[in-house]
Amino acid sequence: MTKIIAADVLVTAPGRNYVTLKVTTDEGVVGWGDATLNGRELAVAAYLREHVCPLLIGRDAHRIEDLWQYLYKGAYWRRGPVTMTAIAAVDVALWDIKGKLAGLPVYQLLGGAARDGVLVYGHASGGDVAELLDDVARYLDRGYLAVRAQSGVPGLDKTYGIPGAGQTVYEPASGARPHEDLWDTAPYLRFAPEMLGAVRERFGFGFHLLHDVHHRLSPAEAGRLGRDLEPHRLFWLEDPTPAEDQEAFRLVRQHTTTPLAVGEVFNSVWDCRQLITERLIDYIRTSVSHAGGITHLRRIFALAELYGVRTGSHGAGDLSPVSLSAALHVDLSVPNFGIQEYMGHAEPASEVFHTSYTLSQGYLHPGELPGLGVEVDEAAAANFPYDPKYLPVNRRRDGSVHDW
Repeated sequence: MTKIIAADVLVTAPGRNYVTLKVTTDEGVVGWGDATLNGRELAVAAYLREHVCPLLIGRDAHRIEDLWQYLYKGAYWRRGPVTMTAIAAVDVALWDIKGKLAGLPVYQLLGGAARDGVLVYGHASGGDVAELLDDVARYLDRGYLAVRAQSGVPGLDKTYGIPGAGQTVYEPASGARPHEDLWDTAPYLRFAPEMLGAVRERFGFGFHLLHDVHHRLSPAEAGRLGRDLEPHRLFWLEDPTPAEDQEAFRLVRQHTTTPLAVGEVFNSVWDCRQLITERLIDYIRTSVSHAGGITHLRRIFALAELYGVRTGSHGAGDLSPVSLSAALHVDLSVPNFGIQEYMGHAEPASEVFHTSYTLSQGYLHPGELPGLGVEVDEAAAANFPYDPKYLPVNRRRDGSVHDW
């Protein structure tokens, strides 16, 4: 038995707010888990500190499945982003410990590598098409084989995915309340095919091109956009319509052959069961930190494999390097891997999170260190106090709230 003797929660903001769980065993082995839930970080931190951490003390760190079931079924009030993010942090930390005790990287414990590297896509963007094209060129020059393209929409002051002044990637603004942005679907639907067509016209079809709608369209609008984008051969159209209504994707499917990806807001296999079993999507985007950790994410991916759905895990900068590393170990081992989002982490994140994963010619690899291959500098973390930040809220021109 390897006994858990301590479980501590660190909240730090080296560029973004991150919640990190530290689990320590009686042998002095430490496992790290990511418990970050963007804009609701302190809710998960409190859930862990007040309810979960005390339950871990004295338990066997090797019994990962048993502890997962204990925290999920034992709480009675199941699922939801706060609960599943907290469970994920525990689960990933325990896998980290198990790998360190075995002297093996986690992917070896998951059955070994099914590929040599993990294909990733980067985030290219610009305030207008010209800026976007320059940014796509920068990614391709760096060896990326897949690029997501987002651009400012004419007639709208702000658009999702576009960095603000002084930013290299999109970051939410600090403040006690979220900013409120204007959204209008009509100009976006006119502009998106032109924008993605300009990317293909300049760079051709020798790389994978992706685009994120961010849940903003009705099913009929999404179907029309997917149809209009078919000549541009997208790798996927991401989150075309709000994800809660799984049945809605049937209508989108009826109108387009553009591949569909969804799932970053999902927390369990039940959130995506119909989408997978009825083949209403092509890629499932659930993330290790928001869907119950490595243990539960593998269940989702195993179900997806049965129905020809491939993986495409969320990997935004609001998930810490601990989460990215855990995702890479899963990506490397599952048979139905598709692609991994890689937004990177703004500095000074590397002062806190010391990582072993590497990027080469469009592929990431988690490295060969035992466990996850990520260590956290607690002294450095203390230098970056929590900074309240919220994702924006969208309003239509009539003032009503719209999906962001």
